[in-house]
Amino acid sequence: MSKRKTAAEKADEVRRYALAQGACTEAEFEPFFTDPNQAIRNTAAMNPDATAAVLARFAGDRFWSVRAAVAEHPNTSRETLLGLLEAQQPRRGVVHHAARERLESEGVAFDEDGLPEPA
Repeated sequence: MSKRKTAAEKADEVRRYALAQGACTEAEFEPFFTDPNQAIRNTAAMNPDATAAVLARFAGDRFWSVRAAVAEHPNTSRETLLGLLEAQQPRRGVVHHAARERLESEGVAFDEDGLPEPA
């Protein structure tokens, strides 16, 4: 059974959500790379002001939903998208498929093994 959040904890969470949505600079994103709340990290990763460098850091998050948000973000670099792909087929999941879909929309061809063809 989980502990109920206090009013102060709930208010702090609402404050962090607002900060994640409003972050504009890399310094403003910094606290969200280690925020204990996965949903707040996900919100920060979906922020339209997130730069390619910020998204590259979120690409290493331990939760798949944050990495999937990175794969779908228009500011994510090709290098980061390629890093989200899984070489081993049994390990492929939502993140791999989101990255592949994004890369295919940018004209990257994939081979029958599900990996990008060499350029």
